[in-house]
Amino acid sequence: MKLQKFYKLALPNGFDFFTGKTINYRDNIGKTVVCPKFNAKGSLCSSAFIHASRKPNDCFVGARIPCSAYLVKGKPIIEDKDKGGFGELFIIEELKPAELFDWNYAEAVNPINPFKIDPPTEITEKHIALLKKWDSVGASVWDSVWDSVWDSVGDSVGDSVGASVWAYIGSLFPLKRKDWKYTENIKCKGYPFQPAVDLWKMGLVPSFNGKTWGLHGDAKARVVWEGTLPEAKEET
Repeated sequence: MKLQKFYKLALPNGFDFFTGKTINYRDNIGKTVVCPKFNAKGSLCSSAFIHASRKPNDCFVGARIPCSAYLVKGKPIIEDKDKGGFGELFIIEELKPAELFDWNYAEAVNPINPFKIDPPTEITEKHIALLKKWDSVGASVWDSVWDSVWDSVGDSVGDSVGASVWAYIGSLFPLKRKDWKYTENIKCKGYPFQPAVDLWKMGLVPSFNGKTWGLHGDAKARVVWEGTLPEAKEET
């Protein structure tokens, strides 16, 4: 059987995720690494095999970010839909994670903290307009964000801020509009939750307590603006 190409993720220092000290893939580029506890009759999800995947995103069974990435080749002895088990792997080359994945790896490993950004000195109609758009998606946003990533939804300040967190996380992944649940009636193009992301990157995080909206900013997450949206419209 001809050797097939696969992808392998390791710790940033090149060592395997499983033990953190057994195989250094970076040090073995152009060489073959052997599973130290190889057992052809062992189970796939065990130390009996070295693991690699046909698709980069499937490598995260047992791996995480930040990581280093490698193109490898070998003969899988056992395989499921996510990964293959090998007795040995030839390490072809190291790859750049930021170029390997179809999502924003660079920002995912170094996420933007809105409370480390100086908030605007003045809240303008531009900021309120984004807040209105965030509010306009209404229940559809809460259903999609929380049902897709979390298992509950609420009207508390904590929950509404939490929705912004997941909206930001979701922006790092290039899902198609049809992949976002309950957004069919939202009148917008592209990512349905972009208004919250835009505010996030300006150093502003919305909250809603069931009656009034707030925009929080700076290292203490203080309220830099508070009011109802109709009131905000009358003021501008």
